Amino acid sequence: MAVSADGKLAEASSFIQHQGSSVDKNRQEGPHAHCVALDAANHFAFVCDLSLDKVVIYRFDPQAGKLTPNDPPFASIKSGSGPRHITFGRDGKFAYVNNEIASTVTAFAYDDKAGALTEIQSLSTLPEDFKGNTSTAEIAVHPSSKFLYVSNRGHDSIAIFTIDQTKGTLTYVEALSTGGKTPRHFAIDPSGKYLLAENQGSGNMLLCSIDQDNGRLKPIGMPAEVASPVCVVFVPPATRE
Repeated sequence: MAVSADGKLAEASSFIQHQGSSVDKNRQEGPHAHCVALDAANHFAFVCDLSLDKVVIYRFDPQAGKLTPNDPPFASIKSGSGPRHITFGRDGKFAYVNNEIASTVTAFAYDDKAGALTEIQSLSTLPEDFKGNTSTAEIAVHPSSKFLYVSNRGHDSIAIFTIDQTKGTLTYVEALSTGGKTPRHFAIDPSGKYLLAENQGSGNMLLCSIDQDNGRLKPIGMPAEVASPVCVVFVPPATRE
């Protein structure tokens, strides 16, 4: 949609309806486009469709605001995984998708000329001994691109991974408790020094410092009470002239 000077939205410049389903008949009975993200150059749009087990890829015209199917048209993820969100590393060479249903994260190499994603790895976001019900929610790359974080709802934790800067592959470090229930979202401040996790189910938020050498999180104080928090945004410092 185009945005006018007064903030009003025009009619949709593109409308595309996904079709299909996947193996989990309770969660994947029909299309569920969960997230849209653009690459750094604004050339391609990536849509995580939880019910199709695909990241659908479109060419994006930033002037007209239009989407057209790309070739390749999508990147497939293991059946029953349920891709939720996608994020890119700082240099744009690698992308990462958290899979809600399977509680996994998938790493991709990204070809910014063709708009193509090639899977290079998939890992669990959970400790090996965890057997309960859980699902992933948010995913974010640290500003340094050295670390990746994914929230687990059910296990109620933030999974921490280190990123190989050359290969884009991930190494699991640990999963830290968020001090509450259902961490639907978390955010990293622009400096990369702090992570704030919001626990929707327990109505609180936990602030952690980030170790700049290994990416580990250390809680600061006790969780703060906030009614059903689901998202937080850090406002960058104002630019000084």
